Amino acid sequence: MGWARATMHVDMDAFYASVEQHDHPELLGRAVIVGGAGRRAVVCAASYEARRFGVKSAMPMYAAERLCPHAVVLPVRMGRYLEVSKRLMTLFGRFGPTVEPLSVDEAFLDVTGTEGLFGPPAELAWKVQRAVREELGLSCSVGVAASKYVAKVASDLKKPGGLVVVPPGEERAFLEPLDVERLWGVGPKAAEQLRAAGYATIGDVARVERAALEQRFGALGAHIAALARGEDERPVEDGHERKSLGAERTLEHDIRGPERVLRELLPLCDEVAAGLRAKRLRAGSVRLKLKYADFKSVTREARLEEPVQDAASLRAALERLVKKADTTRPMRLVGVTASALVDEDAPRQQGLFSQPVRTKDEQLERTVDKIRDRFGDEAVVRGTLVDEASAPARPRGR
Repeated sequence: MGWARATMHVDMDAFYASVEQHDHPELLGRAVIVGGAGRRAVVCAASYEARRFGVKSAMPMYAAERLCPHAVVLPVRMGRYLEVSKRLMTLFGRFGPTVEPLSVDEAFLDVTGTEGLFGPPAELAWKVQRAVREELGLSCSVGVAASKYVAKVASDLKKPGGLVVVPPGEERAFLEPLDVERLWGVGPKAAEQLRAAGYATIGDVARVERAALEQRFGALGAHIAALARGEDERPVEDGHERKSLGAERTLEHDIRGPERVLRELLPLCDEVAAGLRAKRLRAGSVRLKLKYADFKSVTREARLEEPVQDAASLRAALERLVKKADTTRPMRLVGVTASALVDEDAPRQQGLFSQPVRTKDEQLERTVDKIRDRFGDEAVVRGTLVDEASAPARPRGR
């Protein structure tokens, strides 16, 4: 059967850690963990050398260092990862007319009808892997299928460096032996319910009538009935509007008071603003998130007078939001989210006096971006952050 529709999913292998190993060749072959420092820090990424010891993303850093004490622990360099991501998406665009990024390190490509240019899907997938390796020095895993869901499952099966092609008509046979947790929308709790009902594999689900699944599990039943049969008609789309861009930090010690909150928000504003500039976006709204010691969370949001992409403007809005929040209770996490995103070149209504100041802020921060991209995030640190308690974490384990 021919390919009436061909969808490719490309997923980078241990992206953050791999970028660090590329930028620091002495780390090749060594266990690398990317994340924060401190008692409550978590792992953002781990190289496969570290994963062999049980280190996983979102794991507490203290647990990761206990499992892999010889690992090199590095701070997150989001500006650098966004720079590589931009080059990556541009590269993908050479192989498919439509590219749908899912995150900084993965994307769907519609490669329907490209056989005349690049050969059959399996050959095209290999060419994409080779281009990523030769031009960026990184490894990726690729899945190709007629649908987005099956392509994404395929890309995850043989990491790192995997290449799995599921020809049209073979979707059910491919999915049948896989665990039910590989169904989109099925987390650990839903998987436990499915197993208790006698459905351990995707094949078990596919053999049940759709109506019976819907009657037993509601909307989830109808959803998994279609996926288990490989049915996914969603097209690859490149017109998705990015809804938000955020950053948050779990603190090493609980904090109180508006000044301390604002201090912790400073580096997050820098990170979010750098992300906006890297993606050529501006934010029309900013949201504050606080999580208290009892794990209850609150959010406060403000609409900005005009879309911005500099940390100073984000921080000014957050100052107003912090005054509206309860900062007398101990807090364990702070977060910033920029939303209502628009293209940076979109027409804006400008205040008579606000534009020159904001332009100056943006120019300054763009200069800082270039310095950090070349010399690392620690090359430029805000003076208000330089003290023993909050200085950026230094690489450990070298």
